[in-house]
Amino acid sequence: MHEHDLLARRFEAQRGRLRALAYRMLGSLAEADDAVQEAWLRLSRTDSDGIEDLESWLRTVVSRLCLDTLRTRRSRREEPLEEHASAPGGPEEEAELADSVGRALLVVLDRLSPAERVAFVLHDLFAVPFDRIAPIVGRTPVAAKKLASRARHRVRGDTEVPPAELARRKRVVEAFLAAARGGDLDALLAVLAPDVVRRADPAALTPGRAAVVRGADAVAREMQAFGRRSAVAEPALVERTAGLVVAPYGRLLLALAIRVEDDRVAAYEIIADPVRLRGLDLAVLDEV
Repeated sequence: MHEHDLLARRFEAQRGRLRALAYRMLGSLAEADDAVQEAWLRLSRTDSDGIEDLESWLRTVVSRLCLDTLRTRRSRREEPLEEHASAPGGPEEEAELADSVGRALLVVLDRLSPAERVAFVLHDLFAVPFDRIAPIVGRTPVAAKKLASRARHRVRGDTEVPPAELARRKRVVEAFLAAARGGDLDALLAVLAPDVVRRADPAALTPGRAAVVRGADAVAREMQAFGRRSAVAEPALVERTAGLVVAPYGRLLLALAIRVEDDRVAAYEIIADPVRLRGLDLAVLDEV
């Protein structure tokens, strides 16, 4: 077998893992595929005989490319590419990836600094030791560990709600989401308090919808129409308690701040204003 063909075969054996790594770092399948392809181009121009550990070499190259992309994005205040169809798998594959990674995690990762995101993804999601992360982010191993620790704290978030109470609220939120996804009126009525109140930012409303809706029947019927958006919703810590984020392709569109009382949804607010969304305290709602 030709040496170049052998190298290509070895690279292809790593492609899936490299793509998974880049997607978690960038939150964009198109950008992730670009980073992986650039890594291949650099490998094909390198004397591979001098590479002792190909997996580590490729991971380092892809991580540095992702870090550069994140820094450029931040300096230009750009969002990840939204042209999902430009990725080989198209929007369906990107939606599946967002589901598998976790939409809430992708939303929170997007709020980290570039170095924090790279350090966290490498260490916490791919078990890369800090002595290998350090040269990628241009820090000492101790400093790289601090980056990952800060990121981990932001991903997990803070809450003053006792674990047992938070778990109870999470179950109610999950039941609320499941009923909305199924368009099940009876299930919605069962999880809503009789005097539930729904408030919403104007940006979240279609013409003719009221900013405030009161009563379980009215709120439940409105939630039946939530269908498509509920498919891309996921429980998260919203303002330090159980709520929902709506994040197509892992990009934050809406957040629902939910108040739970007596095992029912007593009130919730749909937040869509970009300024308010940026200011929200959001974190991953881990198993509790």
